[in-house]
Amino acid sequence: MTTTATNNSLKPVQPQSGKKPSRPLWAIIGERALEALIRFCGISAIIFVLAIFIFVFKEAMPILFSGHFNIGEFLFSTKWYPTSMSNVRYGTFALTVGSLTVTALAMAIAVPFGLGAAIYISEFCGPRQKETLKVVIELLAAIPSVVWGFIGLTVISKFITAITGTPVGVNLLNGSIILGLMSVPIIVSIGEDALKAVPDSFREAGTAMGTTKWQLITRVLLPAAKNGLLAAVLLGVGRAVGETMAVLMATGHSVRIPHGIFDSVRTLTANIAAELGEAAAGSDHYRVLFLTGILLFAITFAVNLTADFVIRGVKRK
Repeated sequence: MTTTATNNSLKPVQPQSGKKPSRPLWAIIGERALEALIRFCGISAIIFVLAIFIFVFKEAMPILFSGHFNIGEFLFSTKWYPTSMSNVRYGTFALTVGSLTVTALAMAIAVPFGLGAAIYISEFCGPRQKETLKVVIELLAAIPSVVWGFIGLTVISKFITAITGTPVGVNLLNGSIILGLMSVPIIVSIGEDALKAVPDSFREAGTAMGTTKWQLITRVLLPAAKNGLLAAVLLGVGRAVGETMAVLMATGHSVRIPHGIFDSVRTLTANIAAELGEAAAGSDHYRVLFLTGILLFAITFAVNLTADFVIRGVKRK
């Protein structure tokens, strides 16, 4: 009997039924609510962008169908006289050129410094120095744009007039320097993450083949991280295109097509910020400013779409 009892105790216990244990109702409801919240967060960015576009489009459309508005003059004229008593003109071509030139010169300043700093932090710094530099870069990114505008208006403008002899220090060069400094932290942060994401096996293989540090960076790391580095540059472009207060204070705010880096300019964003508070709600001037917002929206969309095609082309190669 003892042997029989022992053998029976060693047999595996068979489940009494194939059904899974039932879950509490509150757990099922909580899980479904969490799934719904995650789905909403996933599509919220699309919803917010569409809501902003619909709002701006709704405010701007009445001027397009008013019958006295010339869209060709709006896009290609350099005459911006929204408050003229005798001959009102809404030409944004000079504003568009001002935005593009400031952004292009800012990227010419920010991209070499940003990518160079990202490479230095990723490949040459020790752990303690790397953490220190990353904290400093994050502090630079946290400086408000109006503070950058004050720096351009009171500090950089004096350096420009003292070094170049130009009579006005608030100009295209001043605004580009400010935008470049504002874009550098974003390029450094994203670029350093892209370089850090390159597997260590790439570095080990390059070192085993006898490459120098510079050859390893230029022929191995940069090609491997090109998509992330391009994304960093594009984020810097978006930061520069959408900036308002700094360029409003540092570029001179003059509606003209620049013929040199020492000419004063006005950007689309600065023009909206300066005049929207003074335009009467529902007036033509008010509607045209919202139409300017749509133009800015179209420019940023074209930049992002072009960047997407470039990234896809790079991935195929």
